[in-house]
Amino acid sequence: KFIAAFFRSPAVTEAVRDLLQNRDGLMLGICNGFQALVKLGLVPYGDIVDPTPDSPTLTFNNIGRHQSRLVDTRVCSSLSPWLSKCNVGDINTVAISHGEGRFVASLDMLTSMAAAGQIATQYVDSFGQPSMNLDANPNGSVWAIEGITSPDGRVFGKMGHSERSGYGLYKNVPGDLYQPIFEAGVDYFSG
Repeated sequence: KFIAAFFRSPAVTEAVRDLLQNRDGLMLGICNGFQALVKLGLVPYGDIVDPTPDSPTLTFNNIGRHQSRLVDTRVCSSLSPWLSKCNVGDINTVAISHGEGRFVASLDMLTSMAAAGQIATQYVDSFGQPSMNLDANPNGSVWAIEGITSPDGRVFGKMGHSERSGYGLYKNVPGDLYQPIFEAGVDYFSG
């Protein structure tokens, strides 16, 4: 809430709009950053907008407590420059740690986002299928949504901590433990 309030100050709002509308910038929000992007409207709308009762939100996990573990997520859109080094269908094992990570949106909003390619990543089961099962979808997000983008893909928000990766971590965990979103962001400006 503090982050969202800070970004709603006129000077910061205008700086963000300048970054996105005039300077071809990128924004990434992970976990609490994703919550701020959603509260501001930067995802899914691509601009700082006032919330309405129908606006998507992130709320308390279905089980009513904090979740901290590894989950599998699948890339389901190539819209975002942040995912330019990933392929649709790639499955990454990422760390999550949150108590308010359940993405909620109306059916109309979900349908619109899906049609526009804004549903970027989803929680998946061991078969790579989006799932509402608590073992795969730790918070109960609708449509198993883990991450979404703005309409142009340059603003990307996700719950999973892709930054919690490095040599020697999770040695006994199978799967692709590295999601190259940061290199993709750098390449956006240098490539």
